[in-house]
Amino acid sequence: MAQRQSFQIGTGLFILLGFAALGYLATQTTSLANYRQGDSYAIKARFTNIGQLKLRAPVKIAGVRVGSVGSIVLEPDKLDALVTLSIDKRYDKIPDDSAAAVFTSGLLGDQYVALQPGGSPDNFKNGDEIVLTQSSMQLEELIGKYLVGGDAGKTGDKAGAKPDAQSGEKSGKQPTE
Repeated sequence: MAQRQSFQIGTGLFILLGFAALGYLATQTTSLANYRQGDSYAIKARFTNIGQLKLRAPVKIAGVRVGSVGSIVLEPDKLDALVTLSIDKRYDKIPDDSAAAVFTSGLLGDQYVALQPGGSPDNFKNGDEIVLTQSSMQLEELIGKYLVGGDAGKTGDKAGAKPDAQSGEKSGKQPTE
């Protein structure tokens, strides 16, 4: 009887340790462990497509986390996504001509905002806006372009197309009749 009870306790401890390990891995992969909200300043960036970018997604320079995404709203006038980046005060020397892009960690990983520093002597201040932005690349678009041969959305030399009409379009000359 005592042997059966010790077996049950051991099994229970094993399951408890398994759940603790899963909880630890979940916090590490969702960037909750690296989430730190201290003194920060906000800069804004407009994107035509942010893909699956989420609140608290990392903002990185050269692969180093320098902040997080503070808010995402749709601009009603331009129908662009206005993303507010909350940058840690320690990183207050980011040139104001820097560029921002939405990237994906790995093939199917989470998305983040990468900042590419510029060369301006002036730095971003609270409330400034990044002018140079690059939207997210959609995996579906890339697969479509690869499967179609790089001509997705373009009229190329498809079966049944007239060669004269194509050469006139490409060279910018009007076809002669």
